[in-house]
Amino acid sequence: MNIVLFEPEIPQNTGNIARTCVVTGAKLHLIEPMGFRIDEKQVKRAGLDYWDLLDLEIHDDFKAFEKKYEGSPFYFMTTKSSRFYTDIKFEEDAFLIFGKESAGLPPKIHEKYKENRFKIPMIDNPKARSLNLSNSVGIVLYEALRQNRFPDMS
Repeated sequence: MNIVLFEPEIPQNTGNIARTCVVTGAKLHLIEPMGFRIDEKQVKRAGLDYWDLLDLEIHDDFKAFEKKYEGSPFYFMTTKSSRFYTDIKFEEDAFLIFGKESAGLPPKIHEKYKENRFKIPMIDNPKARSLNLSNSVGIVLYEALRQNRFPDMS
């Protein structure tokens, strides 16, 4: 399983997600530019001492990522979809793609991949726009792992 963070902005979220990736065997992909440096104290602290165990790949931009993994199963998580993440039949090598904390994914990605967009259901409240990024990753990743019978996990 692959977790992709598009231009992440909050170091603690990325650190928490890194830790989740380590304990689930998922690979973490970070798309530049990021709102922090990967060696910042907040990122390291949130990831605890798991960083040397992380399968990490950093991409210069979304086009570079897209080109490298062309033809792979991409699933974009967004509040701008009518379909739920539970509607996906996840492949073991799926790429679960999450937008940046402040703005989500850009319109050009929404347009290009409109059939591959899914959401986590939430109540309709304009003051509560979305879940925390690291919580969202955990919810969707564990559904994908469940569908694949938790490979290599006990």
